[in-house]
Amino acid sequence: MPVKNKLSLAVQYPDERLEHTITRPKVRRWVQAALFAPAELTVRFVGADEGRALNRDYRGKDYATNVLTFAYNEGEEIADDAPTQADIILCTDVLEQEAAQQKKTLEEHTAHLIVHGVLHAQGYDHDDDTEASEMEQLEKDILSTLGYPDPYAAEAR
Repeated sequence: MPVKNKLSLAVQYPDERLEHTITRPKVRRWVQAALFAPAELTVRFVGADEGRALNRDYRGKDYATNVLTFAYNEGEEIADDAPTQADIILCTDVLEQEAAQQKKTLEEHTAHLIVHGVLHAQGYDHDDDTEASEMEQLEKDILSTLGYPDPYAAEAR
């Protein structure tokens, strides 16, 4: 059985549409599966307006995107036992649209993007082909342990 890392998790639903389907226990399970170190995380489900504003203000891209990760100790020298600290923002409107377009359940797609965001919070990225391949394989492996299909195979459906 894998070791569970210490996790302090806040889940926020300012956009309440997913609060009863993408529940806190599910979010905690998905986050925990993707953790390789202790963490203090907030997962926040927002509407298109807030998602667009955050993407515009922090990434210079004027549209709502599926997931944004704000890692607070990124690039800093931190103690080995210091927790990863991050906010992971998911846009409900984009999640619903993409899940429908990709013929995935909303739960499958949300689990994938939470795992993706947690990996980003821990320093994983997909800026080049090597990094992208490593990160995608980790996502597939983690989602498989959670009982979800390969999220990238679904793109070919």
